Amino acid sequence: MNNVIEKLGLKIIRNAPEEMLTELGVRQWTIWSCPPSEFQWIYGSKETCYILEGKVKIIVKDESVEIVAGDLVVFPKGLSCTWDILVAVDKHFSYA
Repeated sequence: MNNVIEKLGLKIIRNAPEEMLTELGVRQWTIWSCPPSEFQWIYGSKETCYILEGKVKIIVKDESVEIVAGDLVVFPKGLSCTWDILVAVDKHFSYA
């Protein structure tokens, strides 16, 4: 069973099953990589991403949630957050 977390407007599916990734076509999505760093981001459209490697703390106002390798994450359009990349990240992503 999937461990689904909904927090700070994000939907996080921990250890997303391979069938789900295949159905979404995740392996064909663009890969984005970033070393440890911190930056502000505002989502101009909905983004779905799959974390291949790394560990990121997503901060919204004074709350945070960590996303790690194996997580499928949906960021809603209009979300304003801080990405605090704790361990270099590689992710597949798609805008929808």
